[in-house]
Amino acid sequence: MQIRDLPYPDPGDPDVRSGPRFLYWLGRNQLGGQCRSLAWGLLHQCGIAGLPLAVGFAVQAVVDRSGGRLALSGGLIALLGAVIAVGDTMLHRTAVTNWITAAARVQQLLARKTAELGSALTRRVAAGEVVAVSTGDVEKIGWFVEALSRFLAAATVLVIICAGLLLYLPSLGIVVALAMPVLALAVLPLLSTATARADVQREKAGRATELAADTVAGLRVLRGIGGEELFLGRYRGASQEVRRAAVRSARMWSLISGIQVLLPGLLLIGVVWYGARLAADGRIEVGQLVTVYSAVTLLLFPLRHFQEIAMAYSFSRPSAKRAARVLALERTAYEPAGRPASEVCPEVPDGDLYDPVTGLLAPAGEFTAVVCGDPDAAGALAERLGGHATAQDTEKLPSVLLGGVALDDLPLDTARTAVLVQDKDPVLLSGTLSELLDVPSSGQVPAAQALAAAQCADVLQSLAQAAVEPGGDPLRTRITERGRSLSGGQRQRLALARSLVTDPEVLVLDEPTSAVDSHTEARVARGVKGLRAGRTTVVFASSPLLLDHADRVVFVHEGAVAATGPHRELLHGDQRYRAVVTRHPDEEAERHEGAEGPDGADRAPAAGTSGTAPAGRTARAAPAGPSARATPAAQAPRSAPQAFADIEESA
Repeated sequence: MQIRDLPYPDPGDPDVRSGPRFLYWLGRNQLGGQCRSLAWGLLHQCGIAGLPLAVGFAVQAVVDRSGGRLALSGGLIALLGAVIAVGDTMLHRTAVTNWITAAARVQQLLARKTAELGSALTRRVAAGEVVAVSTGDVEKIGWFVEALSRFLAAATVLVIICAGLLLYLPSLGIVVALAMPVLALAVLPLLSTATARADVQREKAGRATELAADTVAGLRVLRGIGGEELFLGRYRGASQEVRRAAVRSARMWSLISGIQVLLPGLLLIGVVWYGARLAADGRIEVGQLVTVYSAVTLLLFPLRHFQEIAMAYSFSRPSAKRAARVLALERTAYEPAGRPASEVCPEVPDGDLYDPVTGLLAPAGEFTAVVCGDPDAAGALAERLGGHATAQDTEKLPSVLLGGVALDDLPLDTARTAVLVQDKDPVLLSGTLSELLDVPSSGQVPAAQALAAAQCADVLQSLAQAAVEPGGDPLRTRITERGRSLSGGQRQRLALARSLVTDPEVLVLDEPTSAVDSHTEARVARGVKGLRAGRTTVVFASSPLLLDHADRVVFVHEGAVAATGPHRELLHGDQRYRAVVTRHPDEEAERHEGAEGPDGADRAPAAGTSGTAPAGRTARAAPAGPSARATPAAQAPRSAPQAFADIEESA
């Protein structure tokens, strides 16, 4: 694989049982690149290893006053220089190719896993860890893959040099051969401590990264409440912890580097001292002493690769472990065990959306609002309706049904085409507005209609004013990362427009108007209902202005459907529903209900409003009163008690 051939057509199925196994799988899949790098590394290292012999011949030729041997030695040194240059160039080229291709393979695997898990990824893994894996960890893994072939070449040449010295000059060669294993393995006892300190540093760096991401994401809110200094102080403290951990780690690696310089230096001193005595006694020639001295000096170069591979492995092993942990995450298996793929429904089903766990039924083609007192439970239920539950959840709970077909029985792309879930905090990617709205869709909803239904006129005006050229097209204006240049309500409405453009069979919206004012909220509700006519829409909300536009309202209490019917009937007939919608405590709602009249007629549930409505029946809304019409009074922001009083008066 060459860099120009990236990305991989198929990055493969990694071995994610452990970090070392993942590294082994990665290296095995790049065997060709590793062999090429090893070959060029051997050529480079052998050229370096031949220099001492050529220099020794040259020195001995000068001592013997032999011009012919001196010229021959000079030619040999020039040839070795050319070999070293070519080998070093190609070694660097192939090693960097191994690094980049390995990093690209890991990034493709992570991107594929991210697309597979979707929103379930951040619920299973911290955001800081995801950032660390996709950035720093990928580089460290690539570093180990790149350093491996160079280390193997250096280790091979080290053995060759020691064997050559034993044959060339046994008296000094045996000293060098015995000392080399000690020099190469001397730092092993320190590696465990160095690795532990490096792990602590990476863990603290991951926490600091996560804290920084959270701070930047919520900077607008922090400034509004005056809390930015508090969070910045926390980030400064986390940064100082990272700095201290990095210093402790650097001290250990400095000690290892010092040992790698000290021990070869002591060996060099010993070889020179012992060789000088042998030369003085006439037992060896001066040229032989120079050859051995040069060989020992050049041995320091391949010895550095032992330190590098130790560092690369100690850094890449926890990185590979984190990457393997992310890649090992699984979600719902879309082909049930024991059923062949031919029996799995490949087409997008239509019909009622039904959750057997809570009893929630959303009739096909209707606008259904779901009221849930617990926001976390509402978010979890919205994820279930879209088939986003994790594999552990689906092992315990039955699947949501769409038209009688379990979502877990559908292929992933079919399930995503059938049901689209927009959560509370939708993400806007950087790019132009036209790029934001360029999503897979049915083609039945133009972008202009979706923007109009989501009440994005002020957003378009803001983008037009922010355009570089005068009178610029807002669709061509760039939106910053996560839409931070826009307000929360503007981001929410743009995300809603994007969902409307998609035009899925079932659209599930979780609090789509929580960041907008009541005037805009009422218009958004009318726009979504009109645009989604004939399509199934499920909205999780508790705002009376939105609930009043729903064809039916389902009240979910303690994990089960407690009441179903029009909003106003539930408001009069169900005390718990009223407490959630009007934001009243239970006892305050009881006092309010008792003040309605001595006969308690309003306390009696309206017919057909408690329990779950029978399948196939649709509860129709009562005739709209003044509070339901878009009058200026209804559009003005009101408190919850005021809205409740208006509704009571109109009813």
